Amino acid sequence: MRLIILIGLLLLSAQSFATVYRWVDENGKVHYSDEAKNNAEAVDLNENTQNNMTIITPTKVTTTEEKEAKINYAISITSPQQEATVRDNNGALTVSVSVTPQLPRGVLMTLLVDGIIVAPAQVSNIFQLTGISRGEHSLIVNAVTQNGKVLASSSPRKIFLHQASVFGPANKSK
Repeated sequence: MRLIILIGLLLLSAQSFATVYRWVDENGKVHYSDEAKNNAEAVDLNENTQNNMTIITPTKVTTTEEKEAKINYAISITSPQQEATVRDNNGALTVSVSVTPQLPRGVLMTLLVDGIIVAPAQVSNIFQLTGISRGEHSLIVNAVTQNGKVLASSSPRKIFLHQASVFGPANKSK
């Protein structure tokens, strides 16, 4: 039984190598067949009729984050000046920042006082702080993406905050 099936399959596969004929009818339509018609010509089939496709290696898609990282942003603290003395009894401080070129949408700025983030990340380039203790402080502003990657940082700015003391010479009572 197996032998009969094998012989049948071999005969069927032999028919797949039959000659193909091509002819054009009176309307100009081209026809192909395995039977020869009048004015039909045999078509020469290539042995290799596979489609050879070249594999195109994909180019690296740069994300917006990578594009942002390629741009060199310059952040500078414009106010207060380096080693400025700020006098405020409430510890209020306004920090102004300039950034060039302009930051893209979604990039925020954070302010660090003595290495600690003291205000939530924001789009504005002006920070209003209160409750800063007296003494020397170091200010740094960072431009960060929404996932926390730092794109640029300002150079540290040293300032001094002075507050009036209750033990000062004006309050002596004797």
